[in-house]
Amino acid sequence: MSEKKESGRGLAFLPLLVFVFVYLATGVILTAKGVDKAFYQLPSPVAVIIGIVAAFFIVKGTVDEKFDMLVKGCGDSNIVIMCLIYLLAGAFTTVSREIGGVDAVVDMGMAVLSPKYASAGLFVISAFIATATGTSVGTVVAMTPIGVGIAQAGGLNVTLAVGAVIGGCMFGDNLSIISDTTIAATRTQRVRMKDKFNVNAAIAIPAAIVTIVLLVIYGSPETVVPAGEYSYDFVKVLPYIFVLVSALGGMNVFVVLTGGILFSGAIGLWNHTFSMLGYSQAIYGGFTGMMDIFLLSMLMGGLARMVERGGGIDWILGKVSQVIGNRKTAELGIAGMVSLTNIATANNTVSILINGELSKKLSLKYGVDPRRTASLLDIFSCVFQGLLPYGAQILIAASLMGSGANPLSLISSCWYQYMLAIFAIISIFVPYADGYIRRHPLTSEIE
Repeated sequence: MSEKKESGRGLAFLPLLVFVFVYLATGVILTAKGVDKAFYQLPSPVAVIIGIVAAFFIVKGTVDEKFDMLVKGCGDSNIVIMCLIYLLAGAFTTVSREIGGVDAVVDMGMAVLSPKYASAGLFVISAFIATATGTSVGTVVAMTPIGVGIAQAGGLNVTLAVGAVIGGCMFGDNLSIISDTTIAATRTQRVRMKDKFNVNAAIAIPAAIVTIVLLVIYGSPETVVPAGEYSYDFVKVLPYIFVLVSALGGMNVFVVLTGGILFSGAIGLWNHTFSMLGYSQAIYGGFTGMMDIFLLSMLMGGLARMVERGGGIDWILGKVSQVIGNRKTAELGIAGMVSLTNIATANNTVSILINGELSKKLSLKYGVDPRRTASLLDIFSCVFQGLLPYGAQILIAASLMGSGANPLSLISSCWYQYMLAIFAIISIFVPYADGYIRRHPLTSEIE
């Protein structure tokens, strides 16, 4: 059955707004009722279903034609590829964790941490762990108690130490090739992870360096305490190094993640961490752990297709174009849209998925390199995700700091997020970070 695309029609954009409103309103209402982690109580795939139902009432066509739009959007090749990457990333993360990889990475970092530069060291270690594992939330859980303990023992400002941990976590969330945000940003803009990493790193690394310098100057402990004894098995760190190096070397992401799963599995079988059956269960556990983001991405693909075919994307593009006149304002528009969406949803991956198609069209219209667009989407979603007092990262960190910890008090200590935003905004007006793009002209999108 052939689809007919409508011309720009504002009402067709409403289903996306319904999704955002339901998600936001639920979080606000539950927050007012004092529910813990209120913005994470409503499963995002359910909120998308509500948006899809609205689309069936709003988008023109027969019921069969609307189902055709939905299914084609859910089954779009880029959506399917993105979902498969999520599954493999989940399997790699779970198997590596099962063999003790996360603990080994944490202990390795702590073994080389100089107590004299504790705050800066906490930032660097958290950044490495989050980049290796692809999870900021998991790194917050692993590193916050360590940061609190080091701060209390060394006379450090506890809030500053935890802020350094959260900053390092957002650095890794932004740059890791197996994080949800990187996968979403690269697939929605049809660019390679390696290319996005290099473009992104030109902004993130200078921001990290400035943050480290500030933490060294202002985050030194009043009393330098001896470092604890940490032993680790370097073999268990190797799968993370393999994934990071091979991905940056340009290897196909499916090969990279499959290789990482096999590498971690071989270590687990060799040291009898699990049997072949346990190995298979760990892989499947990784699959199921990614089911929320899998369903969200698939359903968002279907909803976006219905909105796009109904003329909603063209309508909002026309409205946005009234205030955008060149490449710089287009980049500011992309950064602003994903930032506002993240503030509304408290979920950086959701924010990227919502804005992916519109950002791609803006990029094409105003000549923004798609690798740059992917970088901006990921950067600004991570900036605000790491600053929201109702976001998962700060909520979890505050809960791990003990009774009386206030999520709002952490925001001022998350220096890296501010530095990242500043460097990203500067890069829009002064293209200091476009060296990789100039050296590697884009010839075509990824398949």
